Amino acid sequence: MKEDIIHADITRAETLPSGYYTDDEIFTNIINNFSKFWHFAGHEVQIADNNVIPLEHMEELIGEAMLLTNDKDIKCISNVCTHRGMLVSTESCNISTLKCRYHGRTFELDGKFKNMPEFKDVKDFPSPRDDLQEFPVRKWNGLIFTGLKPEYFESVFDTLEKRIGWIPIDSFEYDLSRFRSYEIDANWALYVDNYLEGFHIPFVHGDLNKELDYDSYRTELFEGGVLQVGVAKNDEECFVLPEKSPDFGEQIAAYYYWIYPGMMLNFYPWGLSVNVVIPLAVDRTKIIYHGFVWDKEKLGRGAGGDLDKVEAEDQEIVEATQRGVKSGAYDRGRYSPTKEKGVHHFHKILTSNAGI
Repeated sequence: MKEDIIHADITRAETLPSGYYTDDEIFTNIINNFSKFWHFAGHEVQIADNNVIPLEHMEELIGEAMLLTNDKDIKCISNVCTHRGMLVSTESCNISTLKCRYHGRTFELDGKFKNMPEFKDVKDFPSPRDDLQEFPVRKWNGLIFTGLKPEYFESVFDTLEKRIGWIPIDSFEYDLSRFRSYEIDANWALYVDNYLEGFHIPFVHGDLNKELDYDSYRTELFEGGVLQVGVAKNDEECFVLPEKSPDFGEQIAAYYYWIYPGMMLNFYPWGLSVNVVIPLAVDRTKIIYHGFVWDKEKLGRGAGGDLDKVEAEDQEIVEATQRGVKSGAYDRGRYSPTKEKGVHHFHKILTSNAGI
């Protein structure tokens, strides 16, 4: 399949062929390219309480076991001991030295080899190969991102900074009670498709539709991502925007950012909900939620008031759609030029990075 399988003109374009949701080979080729992109690792507030955090989701996303560590600086290093491949740490903790519980090899928090029992007669030891590998880290307003060999992200940061740089994200508090982990019987791209349009809100999310002004809901595209802006109805909960905000004077209920491939940053007046989309198989996906609170008084109100209900409604739709795209009666559809610009943008990015 060619990169230009999605026509650049949305009024002429057809949606993804169903094989992108059902074919194991296509799935594998797409997932193998995830190493080229940045992924959400956490928030600085998490690494302040525990200076070692295993990033289990990164192992599922890109096949690499990683650790976030915090000594003099926040680093992302390999979680694989350089002796026999044992995982160095399997739970968050606050320690001064990393120690493999298999044979006692120790490392500094920056990954540098420190000590190993019963190795005094080993020639040419230690060497740089005995250090834990370090991976790139990018921080923005308290949020931490990592990856294997991420190729771009500056345009994404610039976009975030211009629109919501005024939000004090670095001071948000991590709320463990808002952590969720779901597995659904659907392809990861179907979950992203659903996220990237407000077209379905009146039909699927009755309560959410009461909070948002459907006619004012808008989608903005940028390199590597999509922003959806939800405008509050009447006097429903909304941001108190500073004059420097591009949206000053509007009743903004939510900023929904998606960054390829499966990072979703959902900003509400109460704070931030992060969705991490993890493909497990061609028809199986894990979604992890993290919650970071800005204003506790606004929890449970507005567009971000009942995320569990919205998630359950979305999962039901996406799983039913997975069953549908497997049908021999379906291959491709068409896009709504007014409501599915984000989905079209995603499909262009996806096919250009499919490795097919």
